[in-house]
Amino acid sequence: MSMDTRTEAQSPASHLADGHDLIRVHGARENNLKDVSVAIPKRRLTVFTGVSGSGKSSLVFDTIAAESQRLINETYSAFVQGFMPTLARPEVDVLDGLTTAIIVDQQRMGADPRSTVGTATDANAMLRILFSRLGKPHVGSPQAFSFNVPSVRASGAITVERGGGKTVKQSFTLTGGMCPRCEGRGTVSDIDLTQLYDDSKSLAEGAFTIPGWKSDSFFTVRVYAESGLFDPDKPIREFTEKELRDFLYREPTKVKVEGVNLTLEGLIPKIQKSFLSKDREAMQPHIRAFVDRAVTFTTCPECDGTRLSEAARSSKIHGVTIADVCAMQITDLAEWVSGLDEPSVAPLLAALRHTLDSFVEIGLGYLSMDRPAGTLSGGEAQRVKMIRHLGSSLTDVTYVFDEPSIGLHPHDIERMNTLLRRLRDKGNTVLVVEHKPEMIAIADHVVDLGPGAGTGGGEVVYEGSVDGLRAAGTLTGRHLDDRAALKASVREPSGALEVRGARLHNLRDVDVDIPLGVLVVVTGVAGSGKSSLIHGSVAREDGVVAVDQTPIRGSRRSNPATYTGLLEPIRKAFAKANGVKPALFSANSEGACPACNGAGVVYTDLGMMAGVSTTCEECEGRRFQAAVLEHRLGGRDISEVLAMPVSEAEEFFAAGEARIPAAHAILRRLADVGLGYLSLGQPLTTLSGGERQRLKLATHMGEKGGVYVLDEPTTGLHLADVEHLLGLLDRLVDSGKSVIVIEHHQAVMAHADWIIDLGPGAGHDGGRIVFEGTPADLVAARSTLTGRHLAAYVGA
Repeated sequence: MSMDTRTEAQSPASHLADGHDLIRVHGARENNLKDVSVAIPKRRLTVFTGVSGSGKSSLVFDTIAAESQRLINETYSAFVQGFMPTLARPEVDVLDGLTTAIIVDQQRMGADPRSTVGTATDANAMLRILFSRLGKPHVGSPQAFSFNVPSVRASGAITVERGGGKTVKQSFTLTGGMCPRCEGRGTVSDIDLTQLYDDSKSLAEGAFTIPGWKSDSFFTVRVYAESGLFDPDKPIREFTEKELRDFLYREPTKVKVEGVNLTLEGLIPKIQKSFLSKDREAMQPHIRAFVDRAVTFTTCPECDGTRLSEAARSSKIHGVTIADVCAMQITDLAEWVSGLDEPSVAPLLAALRHTLDSFVEIGLGYLSMDRPAGTLSGGEAQRVKMIRHLGSSLTDVTYVFDEPSIGLHPHDIERMNTLLRRLRDKGNTVLVVEHKPEMIAIADHVVDLGPGAGTGGGEVVYEGSVDGLRAAGTLTGRHLDDRAALKASVREPSGALEVRGARLHNLRDVDVDIPLGVLVVVTGVAGSGKSSLIHGSVAREDGVVAVDQTPIRGSRRSNPATYTGLLEPIRKAFAKANGVKPALFSANSEGACPACNGAGVVYTDLGMMAGVSTTCEECEGRRFQAAVLEHRLGGRDISEVLAMPVSEAEEFFAAGEARIPAAHAILRRLADVGLGYLSLGQPLTTLSGGERQRLKLATHMGEKGGVYVLDEPTTGLHLADVEHLLGLLDRLVDSGKSVIVIEHHQAVMAHADWIIDLGPGAGHDGGRIVFEGTPADLVAARSTLTGRHLAAYVGA
């Protein structure tokens, strides 16, 4: 064989292994997908676009990424799989060419009070090792600097079962870094007793003022009144010292009430277990309002909020404690670490420097290591998760991103684009679900889903290059080059909301007058202090309705009808029309199908294999008993009503026998925020992030308030939907409301009557007002980053 022939035979292009350069999806049917088939190029950046609810997440996350993770889990033994979440195979005929998928989603980080930016990224672990090696005086191992580890001391006799068995005296000590007073939380809670009960009343008179504690409640109120430990007819203010102590702090005690064995414990520990141990954001609004009234959190006086024990705070490196280091802005911390020259820990310092540099590179240099993880926005949380992948040596991995532009100023989006390109250029496949034209523009390949949302979507309407998308005539293609124009004239304010001396987080004694009766947009780079200013000083005022970014939670049994309160008037109308109880028309109550308990599906647990769900044969997925479905309103049964899309239901409840004004008002708000295509009974678990955000907005629009505060309402919105949002904001202002929007989207900025720009940078480089005025003045001045980007956007 000649040299030429040999070279040709070994040529990489002709190798069989190089033929697998596509991820092929055939016949995908997850959620609303309609037999979708696509071929996605590997080692390229592919952007998935389409209106909110068109099926992007169903294709990328619920099909491609889910199957990749399931196949990886199957490589472990059945024993190991028993400890892992069981993942069902997605509804798809063929999935070929998959690689390992790493998902970087928008899920907020856990709101555990002990979770911080440092603990979530392993930077704290490296700092603890650093201080245990170099800190003076030496106080112990890395655990001695951990606020999650309490100090433990124990001594006593133990029996060693060896030979004849011998009893020896043993002592044990573990030095942890947890502050004993606040238990590593940094704050201590104080409960206001006046919010728990009215001490002028007796237990029999209903002294408790706690939500849900009804006077006849067997497990809460009556256990105190009928335990025999307290006189139920004596006002609480007349309790003896011992009675009051037992009432408030008694250890759990078995008592008999009407022949039933129950447990009674002091009111304070009971409140702590039932209310304070839960995530505040997951609480119902009235419960959250009660907790905010009844509980005050103050900085721990012993550790001054550092969470650390006195010993951990005494050890220093060059005069700086670990608490000081964790409180530094990351840009300053990176500088401090670079100044350490310690050959004994050189590899550790190099790893720590790399992690800190990644924070700065990704635009999070304004954070500090002691920032609670639960306070990060969805966009910040997503970028924190990206950090561990930036320096990874792995290649041929599929990275899946869910709207990485969320919470990013146009200036920061350029930086994010560079990072995504870098991941691709290392030989990885990058899949991005995105709406922003700046991020769609850098795609090597675009998959556009639609044509509409919900049942009107689920099809691939375009696949190819970005230039091809512009010419394709799809909804995304038509709106890709849309640019909002500056208003010819702006509204005149009817007054002003004064903010004086705002100092929360990085704000520097900010004084600002926020105009009322107009559309105000608050902008600035991520970390400049927008949320600190508005949520810290404005959202808490009376008459202010704040719609923040906290995600709405819900199980498969929750749906738009239950979440918005729409089901309540509908159930009552059905009950009145048919002369039966309202509870019959709830799939979570008396009307539920007995076979599936109102879920509509039957789950079968297959042990070590993934469980399967099948449509209930008895109710055929309608969730109700057959007898309930015989009752009708306006010719429809309750299951048919829940299957209606919002737009159809709005007409149905507007007139005739089925006229329900309360239901019609809620449905009109849902249609106003662009959710007309959603069916009333669609499980919340199947809604996209953008749909959930708008569902929350529609719910809050019904609240009585003169000022609305919206935190990035364009999150998850398609370019075409942004126009609807601007129309909605105009309608709110024209109806006499004041609307304050925290936003990065230039279309919303251009549409504003007044702009407040914070900056000039992030963290301690921000926290100041750098511009106040109309969008036209901001564009004309071009004095800030926002001004320059807005000018480029409107083509000025």
